[in-house]
Amino acid sequence: MKELEIVIKPEKLENLKRILDVEGARGVMITTIFGYGHQKGTGQVYTRDDNPGINLLPKLCVRTVVQDDIVEKIVERVLRELNSSSFGDGKIFIKNVEDAVKIRTGERGDEAL
Repeated sequence: MKELEIVIKPEKLENLKRILDVEGARGVMITTIFGYGHQKGTGQVYTRDDNPGINLLPKLCVRTVVQDDIVEKIVERVLRELNSSSFGDGKIFIKNVEDAVKIRTGERGDEAL
C-alpha cells in the first residue's frame, strides 16, 4: 500500500477527486494548507521591489492510501490533467504504508481500504 499526499491549487480539487474515484481510490482526507515553494509565493509577477517578501499561498493537501498497483495510473493522470505549466501546480509525495486496520471490522491491509 502507498499513501499519496497530493498538494494542489484549491480550484483543482474536483478534477482530482474525479481522477481518484475513476482510478479506484476508496477515500480521501483533505486539509487546507498555506505555503510556498521555490518561487517563495511570488508567482510569475515581476516587480521593481528588491525584497517583495514571502507570500503564503492557499493550497489543499489531499491524502489517500491506495493499493500499489494503481499508484502509477493516478500519478500519470494527475500529471496529464492537472498540469497547467504554471508555478504552483503542486507536488505528489508517495510513501510506503506498512499496514492499515479498519476499526469497524478489524480487516487489515488492502481489505481495510
